[in-house]
Amino acid sequence: MRKAGVTALVAISTLLLSGCGTSSIANNSDTGFISGNGATVLVSPQERGEVIELAGETLDGQPLDIADWRGAPVVINLWASWCGPCRAEATDLENVYLQFESSGVEFLGLNTRDGLAAAKAFNTRFKTSYPSIQDKDGQLTLVFGNLGPAATPSTMILDSNGRVAARILGPTTQSQLRVVLEAVIESDK
Repeated sequence: MRKAGVTALVAISTLLLSGCGTSSIANNSDTGFISGNGATVLVSPQERGEVIELAGETLDGQPLDIADWRGAPVVINLWASWCGPCRAEATDLENVYLQFESSGVEFLGLNTRDGLAAAKAFNTRFKTSYPSIQDKDGQLTLVFGNLGPAATPSTMILDSNGRVAARILGPTTQSQLRVVLEAVIESDK
């Protein structure tokens, strides 16, 4: 009987916590951060750090440097083929990419701890049309500093100046990513 009570309490707590979705965004001007919950952080324009420098070779062997995308917001998703939540969010990321592609928003996958064949197979299976670069040893994620991805998956959004404007830890959804991306685009104006 006691086990059933604990199970019910955990289920209710989970439902209550999941109701605190990241699409409700509140401003905390004391810290410069705007956040919906602990997993999603928006950084006010005044508090954004240095320009992020990130370059590598795409899974197709082409050089890619996000400096070439300066002037446009950039969504960077840290993923791995072995990551179940990465597989769960892949279609949502692709859909948001397709929705914002014509408005100039760039997307980049940052593949971590995968072999090239596994990474390519993931992109083929999930029909990912934006480029990915490999971060085999985790060194590329260090460029994000304190707001860097702390989990796989994580999604970083850079403003049009190339500074970290938002971070989503854990898997994202199409609606969550759209809300956060639109907030970043609005803050760029």
